[in-house]
Amino acid sequence: MTRAEAIRAVTGRGEPYELIDGEAGGRRTRLFRNAPRSLRALFEATASERPFLVYGDERFSYAEAWAAASRIGHVLVHDCGVRPGDRVAISMRNYPEWMLAFNAIVSIGAIAVAMNAHWQSEEMAYELRDCGARVLLADAERLERLARCEPIAGLAVLAVRATAGPAPLAPGVRALSALTEAAGDVPMPAADIGPDDAATILYTSGSTGHPKGVVSTHRNIVSALLSWELDRLVGERVAGIEAGGDPSAQGTLLAVPLFHVTGLAASYLASFRLQRRLVAMYRWDPELAAALVERERLTSLVGPAAVTGDLLRVAAEGRHDLGTLLSVGGGGAPRAPEQVRRIDATLANAMPITGWGMTETFAIGAGIGGDDYLTRPESSGRSALVLELRVVDERGAPLPVGGRGELQVRGASLFRGYWNRPEVDAEVFEPDGWFHTGDMAYLDDEGFVFIVDRIKDLIIRGGENIGCGQVEAALLQHPAVHEAAVYAVPDERLGEEVGATVYCDDTLELDALRAFLAERLAGFEVPRHIVKSAEPLPRTPSGKILKRKIRDAALGTGDRAPPAR
Repeated sequence: MTRAEAIRAVTGRGEPYELIDGEAGGRRTRLFRNAPRSLRALFEATASERPFLVYGDERFSYAEAWAAASRIGHVLVHDCGVRPGDRVAISMRNYPEWMLAFNAIVSIGAIAVAMNAHWQSEEMAYELRDCGARVLLADAERLERLARCEPIAGLAVLAVRATAGPAPLAPGVRALSALTEAAGDVPMPAADIGPDDAATILYTSGSTGHPKGVVSTHRNIVSALLSWELDRLVGERVAGIEAGGDPSAQGTLLAVPLFHVTGLAASYLASFRLQRRLVAMYRWDPELAAALVERERLTSLVGPAAVTGDLLRVAAEGRHDLGTLLSVGGGGAPRAPEQVRRIDATLANAMPITGWGMTETFAIGAGIGGDDYLTRPESSGRSALVLELRVVDERGAPLPVGGRGELQVRGASLFRGYWNRPEVDAEVFEPDGWFHTGDMAYLDDEGFVFIVDRIKDLIIRGGENIGCGQVEAALLQHPAVHEAAVYAVPDERLGEEVGATVYCDDTLELDALRAFLAERLAGFEVPRHIVKSAEPLPRTPSGKILKRKIRDAALGTGDRAPPAR
């Protein structure tokens, strides 16, 4: 069966994945006729007794997770006064409470704000104020950072796993566990949720200024989840594979943070309809990851190139049996072609998979795997079937096959817009719904997309988007720094590291500068490579810093410090 025949067979009239033309958020697009109306409907329909969540010695079935989420939903509504449309923020490690709280928030019609857990106090305060959060659920480390912020009016704070230490909770902070225990066994509070109601806000770093809140609706998210299912089904039809088997035999490793759309969508939310087990890690540790794959007989994981590269190094040592792995997914940044081939050679049964997506598309966009990926290791794959991709020139005219220009996208999973940023929406959306991705790409004659550069001034470090402008702004807060240029430095493991050239006083000590930055930036944003300049940075006649020239001059000459952690 050809790919076109498989698509027609599984998306036609009366099929579970039937695609229809419709409207979402005021835009015409292709939709799944049989999609769940909301994430709540998806969670309720999948609350089975099958094993679901594993964290250390803790285990939940899908039904137990739904019951626990219902208790949190009860607390949010009856103890915190949360109403539909209110923003509820989550800032913590990949604890079970992260996922249970997320289920609760979106199931009561509120908006889940997935905060970057690496952010420091100033960044946390900015995001909480920007989204107007009514409630924050946070662990001990995040609570400590929050305590260094100016009080945020109207914010209720619930502590997660923060009551066992010697320090008491700060005034006004309540323990989530005490509130849920007092609630007992309760149903999820009722809520009337529409497909185009907002479900999540995920903040993403841009090339300048503060991060922007990406608002995704229930339909956006459900469309992304079903799109992955459809892609897998089409691939099985083309390969002649019979679908089926015991869902509980499937298991995935949650190897990346849940505040990333990769962890939230591809690892966590995609598990529900698959009814697969999800094994969560406190933090990435390749030796532990291999041990968990072996112990839990996991069949998949998704992670950026740094994560999969680490796992391959452990696998090559032969101390763990990783033969149950059937797929190793990627995203966030391209893999080197050599790593694609090493996955195929090192892991006996695992298929290498990757794709291109954005927070703005809820992780989907293009996808590729298996033989297609091995023969095109530099490609990100073909377009998801509920999205359209095109490449345009600087005037916005579509380019022919092979033409290099900006990649644009539109479709069912594309976000509603940036939170309270209509001026940015006006810049990035075309009137007919096409979204400017800021990525330079081309399409080949079979529809495979190749990302070749970024128009945006971004660094992608191990899957983390870092806005150069934000790092430059932090550098310029130091009284001894007069000018700053931040750029990407190639890194074998992480793909890119943060580099900076600063025009500064001779007395500036780089270790002191990094300590200064660590109070203002997340650890991964602090430049690892810094070059001091005794002269003003070169500029164009119009005054723009010549960043490419500065970067080319700096490579191989910068001071190198151990990675920030």
